[in-house]
Amino acid sequence: MARRCELSGKDVMTGNNVSHANNRSRRRFLPNLCKVSLMSEALGETFQLRVSAHALRSVEHRGGLDAYLMKASDDTLSVKARQIKVSIKRQQAAAAA
Repeated sequence: MARRCELSGKDVMTGNNVSHANNRSRRRFLPNLCKVSLMSEALGETFQLRVSAHALRSVEHRGGLDAYLMKASDDTLSVKARQIKVSIKRQQAAAAA
């Protein structure tokens, strides 16, 4: 499983460990991923996603999973998150009609 946030697209970054003597060795910066269950109000279901702590705060700030997904661009979302977004759009269209 890739170390990538399903909502924000946050991924592994690389850089250097730099010693006091300025010796450099490569290292990896891993995202802080948490396995969480998020509730969709439009669908009335919970979805288990692997999300970074930063994206989890953004979901709370925007007012829930539905609002976050509607505002997020499709290229940052995972396949699972895109499917959830499409089903939320369908549900909202059906409720409007």
